Amino acid sequence: MDLSILIISYNTRRHTLQCLGSLYQQMHSSDIRFEVIVVDNRSSDGSDEAIARQFPQVRLIRSSQNLGFARANNLAAEASVGQYLLLLNPDTIVLPGAIQNLLNFARAQVGQVIVGGRTLFADGSLNPASCHARPTLWSLFCAASGLMSLFRDSRLFDPEALGGWRRDRAREVDIVSGCFLMLRRSLWDRLGGFDPQFFMYGEDADLCLRAAAVGARCLICPDACIIHHGGASEPAREDKMVRL
Repeated sequence: MDLSILIISYNTRRHTLQCLGSLYQQMHSSDIRFEVIVVDNRSSDGSDEAIARQFPQVRLIRSSQNLGFARANNLAAEASVGQYLLLLNPDTIVLPGAIQNLLNFARAQVGQVIVGGRTLFADGSLNPASCHARPTLWSLFCAASGLMSLFRDSRLFDPEALGGWRRDRAREVDIVSGCFLMLRRSLWDRLGGFDPQFFMYGEDADLCLRAAAVGARCLICPDACIIHHGGASEPAREDKMVRL
């Protein structure tokens, strides 16, 4: 098996069904040998029943409790068999060529890597949340004080945003977002997956920093594009980081 695609569902029925629909539509003509594993974190909106009914080919794991993002992904990874793992948020739409391009990009790299793509809003404009710089005390201060919100993309007051880079060229970064993140199973296993102490938010930054500590690189592939609705509806990145 080339690729295991891991999706965590929690009361996101409509988004998850749209995500799966776009995923299978794009993978229909691909020669990638893949599986899709969805962990439903005990949703109360009928997500699990709808997934099982509309996408019987999905390996659906129904959790008896809300495990959170980190533990649920660890559970999905344990059940998977792919050489590569792709973490994909349920509030995404897979665009043409995204997964094939990301896998080709990952395979072309020398050494261990974590790779991500280019995330867009539904109107096609850039959603910069696909990656960011390493959090620092200064960036957390800017977030807590509101400077980061006031001065978006400022190298001084929004240092995690990586300036005005449009994610339109391949580049090494500190953190790849867990909304669209691919790595070899061997690296995932070496790192022990996500730290289960993270319930939601911050686990991707922790994973990437631990990967860097063992010599892995984090890279962005500009030719792997998805729509990610969550960047607009979730709390801002700085709010997430301040809560850690």
